[in-house]
Amino acid sequence: MAKSFKQLMDEARKDIKEVSVQETKDLLQKNGHILLDVREKDEYREGHLEGAVSLPRGFLEIKVETTVPEKSTPIIAYCAGGTRSLLAAKALKEMGYQNVVSMSGGYGAWKTAGYKWVQDHQFTQEQTTRYSRHFLLPEVGEVGQAKLLKAKVLMVGAGGLGSPSAYYLAAAGVGTIGIIDNDVVDLSNLQRQILHSNNRVGMPKVESAKLTLEGLNPDVKVIPYQEKLTSQNIMEIIKDYDIIVDGCDNFPTRYLVNDACVLTGKPNVHGSIFQFEGQATVFYPGKGPCYRCLYPEPPPADMAPSCAEAGVLGVLPGLIGTIQALEAIKLILAKGETLVGKLLCFNTLTNEINTLNLQRDPGCPMCGEKPSIHELIDYEEFCSLRNPQVHGSTDQPSLVH
Repeated sequence: MAKSFKQLMDEARKDIKEVSVQETKDLLQKNGHILLDVREKDEYREGHLEGAVSLPRGFLEIKVETTVPEKSTPIIAYCAGGTRSLLAAKALKEMGYQNVVSMSGGYGAWKTAGYKWVQDHQFTQEQTTRYSRHFLLPEVGEVGQAKLLKAKVLMVGAGGLGSPSAYYLAAAGVGTIGIIDNDVVDLSNLQRQILHSNNRVGMPKVESAKLTLEGLNPDVKVIPYQEKLTSQNIMEIIKDYDIIVDGCDNFPTRYLVNDACVLTGKPNVHGSIFQFEGQATVFYPGKGPCYRCLYPEPPPADMAPSCAEAGVLGVLPGLIGTIQALEAIKLILAKGETLVGKLLCFNTLTNEINTLNLQRDPGCPMCGEKPSIHELIDYEEFCSLRNPQVHGSTDQPSLVH
């Protein structure tokens, strides 16, 4: 027998308890309740109750069991005025959710009462389309995408590792990407450094990178630093960034970046490559070891050949650089397990991927229990003082790009 809308509402009111906005406020203060906003996404974006989960009425039955798997969970449903939420609560009860109420008056009554509400990041229509696949992921969603757009990441190097890292960070919508590199594009770079192109040979790498990244995603602000990173400028450069992605190709810069990150408490997403092998990790001050814990001293010069001397498989930096981008994104979102305290090692010839556990060295001069390094030093001198006769048996890998 067909039912009118009035009949459906009358049945819902008989079956579902309606609570006022004041009662809702009191219930929320007791904790344990799930707030379900059953309005459309565009309504939710314009403003909603703090902590509310967006689950539009049209997707309710499809997604609620994933969103609220435990059917004994107390649920407060609300909409704009109390109608859709009442019908939604009725549907939830029929699905086995027994502790469901509907907020009468809805979001409109809540705002009229002067209670707290919040408004999320306001995305443009273009952004809604661009990041639509992120919006579908519960671990990212609109909240996570807003975090990405607000994030600031500094790329150390626009070469083999910096190219894929920056490319994917820009594509993901990281709002500000700084890039420091004092080199120019060379024809030999194009085998692996995908930020650059043949018609940019001779152009500063940071300018080439800016053209590529802003062409990929106009949401991203790219800040180029066409200079060498040194003890004199690093603190001023990194101070405004949340995360440092280290894709440099020399030991003095690695130690410089490490020490600056430890001193400022900034996470350092590290990558390094050599011929067919690559490594990636995250050095996060206070949460895991630093670069000096892993490599207390740099290797002698003859054990650290450049890519021009030793060669490198072109696709390898793409693999490791992409992992660096992934780690940076996970840090921004605060989701998943990161490589803090772990060293991922990838051999492309054998397809072996090993993850080694790293331990913080209590005696580390930088991050140990009694650190002896409290300021930046001359890193060129530090690395050149290495004595190959004394340390010739070092097993530290020589990873460059």
